[in-house]
Amino acid sequence: MPNISNLTKYKNIHMIGIGGISMSGIAEILANLGFSVTGSNNVDSEILHTLRKAGIKVFIGHNAQNVVGSDCVVYTAAIPQNNVELVHAKELGIPTIERSDFLGELTRCYKNTIAISGTHGKTTTTSLVSLCFLEAKKDPSIQVGAILEELNGNYRVGNSENFIIEACEYVESFLKFSPKSEIILNIDNDHLDYYKNFENIKKAFIKYVKLLPDDGHLIINADDLNCLDLPVYTKASTIKYGIENEDVDFQAKNIQFDEDGFPEFDVYKYNEFYGHIKLSILGKHNVLNVLACIALCDTYEISKTDIINAISKFKGADRRFEYKGNVNGAKIFDDYGHHPTEVFATAKALENKKYNESWVVFQPHTYSRTFNLLNDFAHSLLEFDHIIITDIYAARETNTYNISSKDLVDEINKLGKEAIYIPLLEDCASYLKNNVKQNDIVLTLGAGTVTNIGPMIAEK
Repeated sequence: MPNISNLTKYKNIHMIGIGGISMSGIAEILANLGFSVTGSNNVDSEILHTLRKAGIKVFIGHNAQNVVGSDCVVYTAAIPQNNVELVHAKELGIPTIERSDFLGELTRCYKNTIAISGTHGKTTTTSLVSLCFLEAKKDPSIQVGAILEELNGNYRVGNSENFIIEACEYVESFLKFSPKSEIILNIDNDHLDYYKNFENIKKAFIKYVKLLPDDGHLIINADDLNCLDLPVYTKASTIKYGIENEDVDFQAKNIQFDEDGFPEFDVYKYNEFYGHIKLSILGKHNVLNVLACIALCDTYEISKTDIINAISKFKGADRRFEYKGNVNGAKIFDDYGHHPTEVFATAKALENKKYNESWVVFQPHTYSRTFNLLNDFAHSLLEFDHIIITDIYAARETNTYNISSKDLVDEINKLGKEAIYIPLLEDCASYLKNNVKQNDIVLTLGAGTVTNIGPMIAEK
């Protein structure tokens, strides 16, 4: 059992924004540990129904009275400081704690917090590691950034010392955690609205590596030059994996793809054959994610049989090249990719599938990312046969950058490829229905509402 002595001063915990993917998981873990948990959220959802079943009282809408009687109030970064519940908690002298700070406290309750970070691939790798620990009956607690079919949600409450979490680098929130082991998948140019430049991103990952205890484990992607610079900042043992780099502990060789685009390959550990892996997830980038998972799980002495069994069953997390149905005899997929590297990796993964023509509906995510990476986005989308760009999903931002989706369309057209701008999702859906043909592939791509197009066009 985790040691919760650092949290026992908070018997009654109220959570503002409890319906969030991370907050809901924290709420259920707390309830399972014996805390009295309440929460509020702007809108009702399936996640909130699950929380109510776990005995958690949930209010729809925010009301100052909701915090009365709480020993602490946890809130997400998206909650404004003038929120009535947050304001009243401060008036009453109730401690208020931002979500990532509180999650940091929770990581200190477990002897084995395993944090999976990197610019791309966190959710898939966290899911893979989680399934291996479950297969090995290690009873982990889990926090992952997407719905995972095998968990029937985005979290799991276990009773062991193992806590597996997806650790996001945005606003340096991963620096609040106390990991025993870290996987760092890659370091790329992202979140420039916060970091301003790549050097600052790199510095954040250096600080993150320094959090490891001397008896901890650092698992890094040796095909990523930025990751290779990290081991000097820790005394923890370093395990390297890669495909191209041969100076590694775990390497994938003899990679082949079936007609669905699924890879199979041989894994070598210290240059000795370890095992043959066949995946039900697309792309060479996922071969690297699997190697990261194997390297970590091997360190925790999970058997090769359990690791290979768990990996072979994995069909992907929610919104990771997820099959949504058919339209006009074409298959529809949905993917969360919202960074040029992810867009390009998804396009390359498609090359290994058999199909007629590819259609992408891309919804840029945040003005700052679109502005800072405009040229990279244009180049990454060139791989698709038909390119539709819809309006930018603002998320947390206002458009101080004077950027629009039309700018991305113009950039693609300048590169000699035709892209079209269709601002509304409903109009994108109509356009696809009228133009997509037998054996084509349709991909909705982005971290926002573009995911709604699949259900609009899928034939019942």
